[in-house]
Amino acid sequence: MPRFLPSLIAALLTLGSTSLVNAQTTTRTIAQGLAHPWALAFLPDGNFLVTERKGSLRVVEPGGRIRAPVQGVPVVQARGQGGLLDLALDRDFTNNRTLYLCYAEPSADSRTAGTALARARLSEDATRLEALRVIFQQHPKVSGGNHFGCRIAEVPDGTLFLAMGERYGERDQAQTLDNHLGKVVRIHKDGSVPPDNPFVSRAGTRPEIWSYGHRNPQGLAFSPRGALWLHEHGPMGGDEINRPAAGANFGWPLVSHGRNYNDTSVGTGERAHPGTAQPLHTWVPSIAPSGMAFVTSERYGKDWVGNLLVGSLKYKRLVRLELAQPYDGPVQRETRLLPDLGERVRDVRQGPDGYIYLLTDHPEGRLLRLDP
Repeated sequence: MPRFLPSLIAALLTLGSTSLVNAQTTTRTIAQGLAHPWALAFLPDGNFLVTERKGSLRVVEPGGRIRAPVQGVPVVQARGQGGLLDLALDRDFTNNRTLYLCYAEPSADSRTAGTALARARLSEDATRLEALRVIFQQHPKVSGGNHFGCRIAEVPDGTLFLAMGERYGERDQAQTLDNHLGKVVRIHKDGSVPPDNPFVSRAGTRPEIWSYGHRNPQGLAFSPRGALWLHEHGPMGGDEINRPAAGANFGWPLVSHGRNYNDTSVGTGERAHPGTAQPLHTWVPSIAPSGMAFVTSERYGKDWVGNLLVGSLKYKRLVRLELAQPYDGPVQRETRLLPDLGERVRDVRQGPDGYIYLLTDHPEGRLLRLDP
């Protein structure tokens, strides 16, 4: 048997009923020269708002001009995977100019850091942030620069979800409820705790917790069908797509479809564990997913409507996932796009114009538009 066949067969088996297709797609560069851009939002005037991991917030014009950094951004710990990370505009941004920033917040002595969420108003001329207020801080802050997670989603009831990693060296804390490591939390826009959160009445728990047992979430999206979707990095293999339900345990580090970096088994080595939720979809080997968006536009044809798009850091691609039903059900088909991109895809968003936009994680990162 040729040497490559065992690994090829194993990879195909991990896909289950999912078929894998490579396809060509065209991109258009809107802007270049962004320093490791991390997240993208669309301003009502047609400009783009982009975070750079080192700590800058930039307005990018449709013609490609990158403006000077917006003033008033919080201090971040730009170390390892930390820095200024996700960005979300309030649903009523047109009226209130409110936005939310997720970032690695350093301690007073900068020896430790934790994921934090702040809200602020963008000035009318988009040159500064006003009335900045930190509304959530991950506890505890720990050392190291990995696994901040840091994706934000606002849902129709007005609450905010924030997905956070377990900070790598603190992986076992993802299974305990007295901290925010490896958790998805749900809060009001002022930082207060919704009274119907699943652990709000349990002694010894953090009442903001919505779900737990997460490793390093890098994608969070609310579907048109009313469900929260999340993807997260596995270790060596085992990237997952999950739907964080109230009170659910997603298993890390008790169980995984991947293996530890020293090639030992995670937990008992099983792919299921009593009391934990199974992922909707896994990648073995890992694609290192980042960014996630549902397609609601017909710009790319009706067969794209209801699909889920995910960026890949490892393979420098865009992944299109066709679901059993629009916006719902298991993955039926996986198409890997942009094989010649050559840059890590950090964020994926659908714009108000119906086009798909990407950010590439690079010292001279690009804002791209996916053309049909």
